[in-house]
Amino acid sequence: MRELGLRGARRGREFKRTTFGDDRLARPSDLVDRHFVASAPNRLWVADLTYEKTHAGWAYVAFIIDVFSRFIVGWQVSNSLRSDLAIDALDMALFARGRRLKGLVHHSDRGVQHLSVRYSERLGEAGVVASVGSKGDSYDWPNRSTASTRVS
Repeated sequence: MRELGLRGARRGREFKRTTFGDDRLARPSDLVDRHFVASAPNRLWVADLTYEKTHAGWAYVAFIIDVFSRFIVGWQVSNSLRSDLAIDALDMALFARGRRLKGLVHHSDRGVQHLSVRYSERLGEAGVVASVGSKGDSYDWPNRSTASTRVS
């Protein structure tokens, strides 16, 4: 089928790519190394984007989760994947948990929304340290059985 340029029918969820990483660009180090455990609140946050097709079109959701409590500390929903989507979720989290969070590690995937200059500046202003994982991290973080170290 591949040689003829044919594809099988796909059922279920339609795939939509939301992360467009550029491997040539410098990015923050991976400070988490797939060990998604924190010793207290506001030590490690994970951020990601997801989407769902609705009758009205695509709905995009940006969210930030405190790994210690597994509580969503910031979120935003939009009908477009605009640049402010992730920043609005970050602003909600910073407001809810306090603007100065020195020592907090913010971990995300390689998506352009989390690596943008404005997003990075907002993290820096709050004293938050950015961490960017390798491909696939967003699918691994809920699995605590792989965690052997703690972010403190």
